[in-house]
Amino acid sequence: MAPGREKRVDFEYERCGVYNVFMANEPLAGKRYVQVRATKTKSDWAHFVRELADVHYKDALGIKLVMDNLNTHSASALYEVFEPQEAKRILDRCEFIYTPKHGSWLNMAEIELNVLNGQCLARRIDNMDKVREEVGAWCKARNNMDAKIDWQFTTEDARIKLKTLDSKLNA
Repeated sequence: MAPGREKRVDFEYERCGVYNVFMANEPLAGKRYVQVRATKTKSDWAHFVRELADVHYKDALGIKLVMDNLNTHSASALYEVFEPQEAKRILDRCEFIYTPKHGSWLNMAEIELNVLNGQCLARRIDNMDKVREEVGAWCKARNNMDAKIDWQFTTEDARIKLKTLDSKLNA
């Protein structure tokens, strides 16, 4: 403080932790499956995929996973985490479809993550158990509402956008 100047107060942000959210979304059925973890490693991702295969889609012959190009999202991650026969068992039922590098707008899980953030996580929660509890309640409520994504992006729109994107990237 100095004569003629108002008192100034500085705010220092105190971080209480970071949580990572894994989400699988079945847009036509209006279902999503969410897992909150302390880290975002290959092991975390591999365990999430195994849960999808063994719990949520145990009777499905095949599971299509549309995802971004994060380095942890790979078939090799399952082999690094599980025994070879276990990794192969899971992978035999999964098909990986990667969104274009600059095309996260194609990933409907990103839309659901934005809804989750806006409806549930857009405030400070400093306890992982509380985050898990609230995310679980949100997921259950949203699944029971049969909430679906109103996807209005047509195949033709995608071709135009991808062609434009491709010409920009290859220029």
